Parts: sequence; C-alpha cells; structure tokens
Amino acid sequence: MRLNRFLAAAGLGSRRHCDELIAAGRVTINGKVCTNFSAQPGARDHVKVDDKLVHTAPPLTIMLNKPAGFVSTRKDPHARDTVFDLIPGKFSHLFTIGRLDAQTQGLLLLTNDGELAQQLSHPRFKVDKEYEVTLDRPWDPALAPKLERGIRLDGQRAKIAQIRLLSSTRLRVILRQGINRQIRRMFEAVGYRVERLLRIRIGNLRLGDLPCGHWRALTKSELQSLKWRVPASPHPASRKLHPPL
Repeated sequence: MRLNRFLAAAGLGSRRHCDELIAAGRVTINGKVCTNFSAQPGARDHVKVDDKLVHTAPPLTIMLNKPAGFVSTRKDPHARDTVFDLIPGKFSHLFTIGRLDAQTQGLLLLTNDGELAQQLSHPRFKVDKEYEVTLDRPWDPALAPKLERGIRLDGQRAKIAQIRLLSSTRLRVILRQGINRQIRRMFEAVGYRVERLLRIRIGNLRLGDLPCGHWRALTKSELQSLKWRVPASPHPASRKLHPPL
C-alpha cells in the first residue's frame, strides 16, 4: 500500500491531504523523514506524522443528515457545534468528504477511506451533488441560463449544471463544482437570498428518509455504487493539489 493510501486509511484525511503531509516532510518511517510518494510501509514499519504513531483502521463510511448550525470541521474556535458532536466518539478518526457551510443541511459523508474521498471531492471527476433550494421570493426562470453559463467567483467560472423548478420559491439544482458557498453566492449575484439549502444527493447516493441529526453506515452496495460512479484516481505525482471543498 502506497504511503498516501496508508495515511488515509489511518484517518489522516483524503489522499490529497496526505500527499500534502508527505510533501511537507511531516511524515517519518522508522524515524526518517519520507517524501517519497511511492514508499510502501510494511507491517513492521513505524509510520509517524508530526511524531505521532499512526495505524491503519478498517474502512468505514457513514452518511449524516447534517442540521443547520453545525460546522463541518472537527474544531472551530468560533463555533460551538460541529458535526463530530453528532456521531459516536469511536468515529473520531473519520473525516468529512467535502464540507457543507454551517447553515446548509443534508447529506454529508464521513469516512476514513482516502481513495473514496479523493474520487468524490476532486474537481476532475465532476460528481453530481443535488440540492433543494428555497428562495426568499418567486424565482424568475429567465435567469436560469445565466447561472448555467456561469459567473465569476474566486477567480473561476462557477456554474450550476442543472436547475429545475419545484414551486415558485423552491428549486432543485445540481452542482459539479465545490466553490465555497457556491449556491448561495450565485443566487445572491442575481438578486436572491437562499433561505434554506438542503443537499439530497451525492453521485448515486440519496439522503432518503434519514432523520435530521442522525447517521448510518453505508451499505456495501451503496459503497460499490459510489466507487463505480467515479474512475480511478490519477497517480499522485501527476495531479495538482486542490484546497478542500
């Protein structure tokens, strides 16, 4: 197992994040700094990150129906509630696949499978993420083409892949990007305020009837469906590093 996959399996984050740890010289094998992405630690090797010994754990992925008011980071000095307060302490080694802002609700995945996290969050794979959007006033469908063509956010073109009207103020939208607060900011750019935002789908996985604030482990078939949906990741030496969603 390559070093970045070993670190991801130990719950250190996505493979992308583990590549950053390796490149920064924060990883040692048997007391020696290792910046070789191709290194494959053996069963008797001692792997440490910042002088802390790490161990691999069995792969686990859970879905959480995130309530509003909870942040998606493990610790936030400005926030009292994080999504890790909603899951058992035995899952403290998991990390989120992407993020939802504090007021956004719905489907959030937590895992220790770095390869799965890489494939679902990396921009090159363009995985569908579907949301229900409630606006502050009736939607003008004539504005949809502008959001589908895209507007400039953070120096890049932000697009909504698909917009479908549910009622005068409720929409279904599909994203294939992960720009910070993308949906809220895009609707603000055309004069609307998002009053409620709920993620209901990632790839082939739907939130379903999971109650708000509750979690459950993904089934084997759900995991296979997610992994089938996305092609294999590129070799770490050939891909660019991107900030987390």
